[in-house]
Amino acid sequence: MVKLDRIYTGGGDAGATSLGNGERVAKSNIRVQAYGTVDEVNAIIGLVQAHLGDQSLKTLLARIQNDLFDLGADLCTPQGKERKTGALRISDEQWQWLENEIDVVNDGLEPLTSFVLPGGSMVAAHLHLARTVARRAERLACELGEQEKISEAVLKYLNRLSDFLFGLSRHCNDRGNSDLLWVPGANQSKK
Repeated sequence: MVKLDRIYTGGGDAGATSLGNGERVAKSNIRVQAYGTVDEVNAIIGLVQAHLGDQSLKTLLARIQNDLFDLGADLCTPQGKERKTGALRISDEQWQWLENEIDVVNDGLEPLTSFVLPGGSMVAAHLHLARTVARRAERLACELGEQEKISEAVLKYLNRLSDFLFGLSRHCNDRGNSDLLWVPGANQSKK
């Protein structure tokens, strides 16, 4: 499916890139922004893995990284404009698996009494960063979906992904015990 024998082509020097069907578009195109932001999430998850000691979590995150490449491939190819070989599309099975993993990671966490401030451990802080970038990818995918048809599974996966990353950040913050909670108005003078 992929063969890279040369990293640079020069084809994008004028600010355009090729989609999965060969169509050329501006690098500022909303579709390119959406799958580029998915790539950002993937890179941050790689950073999280570099700080993890737990092999089972590394394996879990590697599966998500692979799914994110599938999702990026889906976004990269406009629906109904595929090449003869078709296009890779994210499946309902993938977001449903992620939804199940949300339940697993949240099992045993105390209910929240306030919003969580991003931070805590190095891993949790990077998971919060990944979560916020996943939300940006979701917003961009939604914007793309307002302009042309995209897969509902893409939106569901991105929505579940940010929820999963939030739950995992709490899990990695000593199962929520090291979470920093927002105290509304804590720094306002009391009048």
